[in-house]
Amino acid sequence: MFAPRDPDDYLLQSERRVIRVRRHWSYLIWDVLEAAALLAGFMMISYLLPADAGVIQNVLWYGALLVLLRVAYFIIEWWVERIVVTDKRFMLTSGVFETKVAMMPITKVTDLTYERTVAGRMFGYGTLIVESAGQIQALNRLEFLPNPEEVYDAISELTFGDKKAQAERFSMIKAQRAARGKKMVP
Repeated sequence: MFAPRDPDDYLLQSERRVIRVRRHWSYLIWDVLEAAALLAGFMMISYLLPADAGVIQNVLWYGALLVLLRVAYFIIEWWVERIVVTDKRFMLTSGVFETKVAMMPITKVTDLTYERTVAGRMFGYGTLIVESAGQIQALNRLEFLPNPEEVYDAISELTFGDKKAQAERFSMIKAQRAARGKKMVP
C-alpha cells in the first residue's frame, strides 16, 4: 500500500525496457560522512559533559536520533529512485512519500554526452547529459549513473541507430526471455 510502484508498471504495452538502474552508491557518500561526523560530534560532546547535565545529554541524543533518521531517509530515497530507458522514452521514478515520474521521449534527444571525473573512473560512475530539441527537459543531467559508457551506447543506438536492427534485436531478446521462462513486456 505504501510501497512505491515498480517502474515497469509505468511502461506501455508496446514499450521494451532497455536499461533500468539506480544511481551509483557513491551518490550517498557525502550524506553518510556528514551523518558520521555529526554523530561523532554529539558523542564527543556528550562524553565531555558533566554527569549532572541530563537535559543537555537528552538533547544531544535526540539530535543524534534525528541525524540517523535523516540519513536513513536519504538511503531509502536512493533505493526507491530508478532510471529507466525504454525504446521510446527516458523515465526517472522517485519519491518515498510522494511518487514522481519524470519522462522524456527518445525522439526529442538531439545530443548525448557523458562525463567521468577521476573519482567516477575509480568507482564506476559518470554523468549523462541529454540535450533535447527546444527547452531543457526534466532529465537533462543524470548524475552518478553507473556504467555510463553502456548507458551512452544503448541510448545512442536507440536514438541514432538502425530501427530495423533494433526491432530484430528486441524480438531476439523477447524470444530468449520466453525460453528462460521470464515475464516479458509484450
